[in-house]
Amino acid sequence: MDAKALAASKSHSEAERRRRERINNHLAKLRSLLPSTTKTDKASLLAEVIQHVKELKRQTSLIAETSPIPTEIDELMVDTSDEDGKFLIKASICCEDRPDLLPDLIKTLKAMRLRTLKAEITTLGGRVKNILFITGEEDLSSNSSGDHQQSPQQYSISSIQEALKAVVEKAGGWT
Repeated sequence: MDAKALAASKSHSEAERRRRERINNHLAKLRSLLPSTTKTDKASLLAEVIQHVKELKRQTSLIAETSPIPTEIDELMVDTSDEDGKFLIKASICCEDRPDLLPDLIKTLKAMRLRTLKAEITTLGGRVKNILFITGEEDLSSNSSGDHQQSPQQYSISSIQEALKAVVEKAGGWT
């Protein structure tokens, strides 16, 4: 019976040694991934890793906010502004990419008597993000009588949003 207990103890000790070795190897990998590690004890290393991951998350959020990179989340945002007396609309659309998306967007905007001044289009992994800067067609023409000027009130954010949403949903649904 003592031989069995000795063998079990030896097997347990060997398993524990391998476990500690795996942990130490992973800690060494973490040390090598950090830009600079000042302390070598395990608790300090883990604290530095946590801080570094938090900083990377913060930087990623900043990049995502300022970058037109498509995300996995479908989104549609429409904002308006009045710059130098010109009524401008900014529409941001993030969805699955498809060949007829851009022509459908153009067709919809023309039907609403809107014109794209600038478009920022980014695709990545089957996703697309379109940021469109739009104005009314009449805002672009120089009509001296002013009879045909579109007022900002005629361009309802909700109606533009609904029209653009219909274009996106045409592909088989909004996720």
